[in-house]
Amino acid sequence: MNHKEYLKLIDDTIANGSYKDNWTSLSNHKTPEWYYKAKFGIFIHWGIYSVPAYGSEWYSRAMYDPNHSEYEYHRKNFGSQKDFGYKDFIPMFKGEKFDAEEWVNLFKESGAKYVMPVCEHHDGFAMYNTQFNRWNAVKMGPCRDIAEELKKACENNGLTFCASTHRAEHYFFMNMGRAFDSDVTDEKYRDFYGPAFLCPELYGDELHRTTADTFSPIVPTTEWLEDWLVRTCELLDKYQPAILYFDWWIHNAAFKPYLKKLCAYYYNRASEWGKEVTINYKHEAFPPTVATFDVERGALTDISPIPWQTDTAIGKCSWGYIKNNEFKTSRQIICDLIDIVSKNGMLLLNIGPKPDGTVTPEETNVLKEIGEWMSVNGEGIYSTVPWTKFGEGNVNNSAGFFQDNDEKQFTASDYRFTYNNGFLYAFCMRPDSDSFVIKSLKIQGIHDFVIGNVSVLGNSNIRNIHRNEQGLSILLDKKPASDKPICFKIEII
Repeated sequence: MNHKEYLKLIDDTIANGSYKDNWTSLSNHKTPEWYYKAKFGIFIHWGIYSVPAYGSEWYSRAMYDPNHSEYEYHRKNFGSQKDFGYKDFIPMFKGEKFDAEEWVNLFKESGAKYVMPVCEHHDGFAMYNTQFNRWNAVKMGPCRDIAEELKKACENNGLTFCASTHRAEHYFFMNMGRAFDSDVTDEKYRDFYGPAFLCPELYGDELHRTTADTFSPIVPTTEWLEDWLVRTCELLDKYQPAILYFDWWIHNAAFKPYLKKLCAYYYNRASEWGKEVTINYKHEAFPPTVATFDVERGALTDISPIPWQTDTAIGKCSWGYIKNNEFKTSRQIICDLIDIVSKNGMLLLNIGPKPDGTVTPEETNVLKEIGEWMSVNGEGIYSTVPWTKFGEGNVNNSAGFFQDNDEKQFTASDYRFTYNNGFLYAFCMRPDSDSFVIKSLKIQGIHDFVIGNVSVLGNSNIRNIHRNEQGLSILLDKKPASDKPICFKIEII
């Protein structure tokens, strides 16, 4: 199909489906039950940007910007941006050791239940088979359909396949390359580098603006928006992902009518496929009842009445592979997971594989350590709902984006709570002795609830339990072997 035919298919599907392209109709959508139960997924940033392995996954933009270190790094190591542009990394992106089954086995071992590759990042290189973009991993680089291989591996291992597309941002992403004589200005590569629309702050009145959208002063053209819609719907039809994730720029007001069409098309097609699906979005791109709100590298301070998600990375400095990345510990990520789930959320945890297709040893070790912990404590994570309060103690996260690198200094007095089928799961966030006190479970008089059996997930045994006006005191037979959170399973009668 060409663009015109695909646009007609989209309109026909909406006209004949139960979901229409308006917020009222789309608000009838519900968070998928499988997603709400899963709680934990894996995000994958793998692409051309893993080849230079410097700075971050935004190398394709920063290498053309003299204000970033990537600019001089590129000139020193690869040559001028005119003679060696971002496109010239593609033959070096071979993925010769990529094994989808090996990846998915590792994800499964970590305890993750869903997998989400970035099928196209801001750089415009598609990691899937598409008729609308010749710059893709099937025709160039690895010469393989990465998305299809991961989808099959997920299906073989009982994990749910999802997809992310960051195509929207490509409209302006390479624009710094138009400020000087680089290969971005070469019309032979316009279909790769995109419009590379220039920033108004730097280039005056070259574009129109909207004062109503402070996040994105650049306004994409109708031609671009229709192309974005067609490419995204093609991705949906080819791979039928159970979640479609977007980055921030769909918040731009110009996207709103196209988002409604995209959402209605996706939800109607999912009904045909017999799948429960959702969309991940940031900021205010969607009303909260239409899709699933995502907080990038951030958190909430309290229980949300609507399910939500945090996406974060094991790497602190980049979503994609870089040579000098720093990494979070498994303990930090486990604490984040517990805190998120206690507040009605899910965690999407990112890795950045190397250009040869292998997962870094650091990320592999962290995933395996998370899996070891989940094999013991997953009962308090999967399929749970929030309790009447998310937790107790002196340490809590601040609400907002981009604040996850600083590890929260939890103590033995900090707890997080989840609930499922008559049992409260109380996580002590940093055990430091054999003695525990849960103040939220103190005797409360006429409004009290009855506590039944109390146990601890794992190998520890409880020596003594005592409940009074100060709380529920639990004494174990020994101090836990590690400072990773432990979980008490408490029957509520």
